[in-house]
Amino acid sequence: MGFSEEFKGKVAVITGGGYGIGKRIALKYAEAGVKLALAGRTTAALEATRDEIVRMGGQAIAITTDVAKEADCVRLIKQTVEAFGRLDILVNNAGIAGPTKRITETELAEWQETLDVNLTGAWLCSREALRVMAAQRSGDILNISSAAGRIGYPLRAPYAASKWAMIGLTQTLAREWGSYGIRVNCICPGAVEGERIERVIRARAEALKLPEEQVRRAFYADAALERMVTEEEVARVALFLTSSASSGMTGQTLNVDAGRIMS
Repeated sequence: MGFSEEFKGKVAVITGGGYGIGKRIALKYAEAGVKLALAGRTTAALEATRDEIVRMGGQAIAITTDVAKEADCVRLIKQTVEAFGRLDILVNNAGIAGPTKRITETELAEWQETLDVNLTGAWLCSREALRVMAAQRSGDILNISSAAGRIGYPLRAPYAASKWAMIGLTQTLAREWGSYGIRVNCICPGAVEGERIERVIRARAEALKLPEEQVRRAFYADAALERMVTEEEVARVALFLTSSASSGMTGQTLNVDAGRIMS
């Protein structure tokens, strides 16, 4: 995608920017000339991604952040604006898998932690980013939900609930802030190749007492393309949804799942 001129000089915050989808989105934005603030709980991973971007000739800072903590989210946006002078894009990607258990076996603390990170963290970061974007009269927020935000997901109630709620948050913020020139959209990735999905598969296989390969196949058995998607494929859609190519879109949720869910 030839977006380099359009994105040059823009500033983005990416939560969960040290690993997986968040890292790939960060690298995709860096290729397009975006200045990046990478946020997450694991400092070493953030710094590794930052260093990779710098080696590419890009600009990035690493800000250790627990999005479940209000003070951390306030500091994240403040330090980003102090470093770069503005904020154009927020990608709410930080998330945890939560427990793989029936609801009757799930502790309140496990439920609460999953919602705190996956949903409240996105709400807190959006709140702080919107203060800046509203003053600028422009900005894009991109929420990363999941295929589990579209369909019921047995044994993963906290995760599914948080991801369904992300879609509602997306639509609400889009209606609330559209008059300020701010767009809010969402991506629902399906099973994404990588270490994270392998951890999910192992946990699910153990809970269901099934072979890992059987569980793995179930994640894409009903996908039209008969495969998982890649981090790169999700990152390309992220770039599109925060570009002028999608300027008429807000409040929308796109599935990137190899054709598993077609609604």
